[in-house]
Amino acid sequence: MTETSPAAPPTVAVIGCGHWGKNHVRNFHALGALAAVSDANPDLAAKMAETYEVPAKAVAEILADAGITGVVIAAPAEAHADLAIAALEAGKHVFVEKPLALTLAEADGVLAAAEKAGCILMVGHLLQYHPAFLKLVEMVRAGELGKLQYLYSNRLNLGKIRREENALWSFAPHDISMILALVGDEPKVVRAEGGSYLHEVIADVTTTHLTFPGGEQAHVFVSWLHPFKEQKLVVVGEQAMAVFNDGEPWDKKLVVYPHKIDWRDGVPTPEKADAQPVALAESEPLRDECRHFLDCMATGTTPRTDGVEGRRVLSVLERAEADMSKTRDAGRFPGATVHETAVVDDGATIGGGSKIWHFSHVLPGTAIGANVVVGQNASIGPDVTIGDNCKIQNNVSVYKGVTLAEGVFCGPSCVFTNVLTPRAEVNRKEEFLKTPVGRGATIGANATVVCGHALGAYCMIAAGAVVTKDVPAHALMAGVPAKRIGWVSHAGERLGDDLICPREGRKYKVSETGNLEELKT
Repeated sequence: MTETSPAAPPTVAVIGCGHWGKNHVRNFHALGALAAVSDANPDLAAKMAETYEVPAKAVAEILADAGITGVVIAAPAEAHADLAIAALEAGKHVFVEKPLALTLAEADGVLAAAEKAGCILMVGHLLQYHPAFLKLVEMVRAGELGKLQYLYSNRLNLGKIRREENALWSFAPHDISMILALVGDEPKVVRAEGGSYLHEVIADVTTTHLTFPGGEQAHVFVSWLHPFKEQKLVVVGEQAMAVFNDGEPWDKKLVVYPHKIDWRDGVPTPEKADAQPVALAESEPLRDECRHFLDCMATGTTPRTDGVEGRRVLSVLERAEADMSKTRDAGRFPGATVHETAVVDDGATIGGGSKIWHFSHVLPGTAIGANVVVGQNASIGPDVTIGDNCKIQNNVSVYKGVTLAEGVFCGPSCVFTNVLTPRAEVNRKEEFLKTPVGRGATIGANATVVCGHALGAYCMIAAGAVVTKDVPAHALMAGVPAKRIGWVSHAGERLGDDLICPREGRKYKVSETGNLEELKT
């Protein structure tokens, strides 16, 4: 009979040794599982390596090292998804700090990679490993609080102030994770409001309201602009209320209030009861979380906060951000609509009634008038002026130097240039040429307007045409290079030999200078 050697204990490498990652390094070292460290700052990585007597390695070296079975990702949030997928594809188990990713699409990519690799995927929702929260979950599931009615959490502090993410994404994932776990469902309605005080669009304070299918209500209040630190979760049930206050000493971190509401003569009357502290076994939540990851790696057990749980939290964050963006942009641009995926930079203005649609970008210094429609995937600016009532279709870039008067129509994928002879390796920003487009002009799909030429009022550029010279008012231009093939009226109708608009009846004449003029009656 051949004896089977016991499997080697799991070992991990920590990618990201900064503000929070250093705590992972410390804990995995204490658990005897730290194999390597990595950080974008080589000096920091070297310091961690020296302190904990492990090698500092590049990410590629870690992924290629067969002796490392798991990877802990504590890098900046924008790198989470890419690093997690790379590690999973290398056959590593992954523990990624919150948030799992920055979009649901990214999260789905990480989950798919984990399923394909057959590896553990765990998300760092730390408070799900706190003894007080674990006890609270136990009490809720045992019915000790009765049916849940209302939950709220405050996560407040002075700092750490970030610029790569707002307070919602920085602070709220822990609280959303706890609330979803307690309710056992996902919210049907998510509403959010944010206040931006240190930066025009990055929220320093946010309040998120959740409504669940079972009638439970919740809100999450987070701020990094608060005079004191507070980390508190309140759970209100029909039979009792519980408070998890992580700022209190261990004997007061979890307290139950068996308050009751009695109805007397049709009037609800509260009966207050003394607080009852709940006994807890003291431990460091991060140490328990790290140990849980090692246990899951060793046994193949699904983590308490696995990728699916991380995706649920991310979904709520995305919904909250989308709702908050609507509120924010309504305040920035009263009467305008800015889609949640669009980006409007500081210093841009948008008039009432205007609509900026999916994935479009309005750059600084751009002034967009009233009742303008900007389609999907458009780029406007910097320092561009768009008149009232313009319509800019999908995939159009309006570069610096272009000015659109009122009522201009830009067809899908039409092109404005701003340099006559561009080179990727030659900076010619000082050579941008102006391209004024007159009132009511129409530019067809895939047409190109070479910079430095003026388009007259109510002219019409045919689809695919290339404009290489000034265009007279009302001229109908087609071809490559574009040539005048006729005249069009104010209403966009092609004029016959009588020069009378078939739609409006307006009459025109060709002046001595060869331009079209309306006859005044």
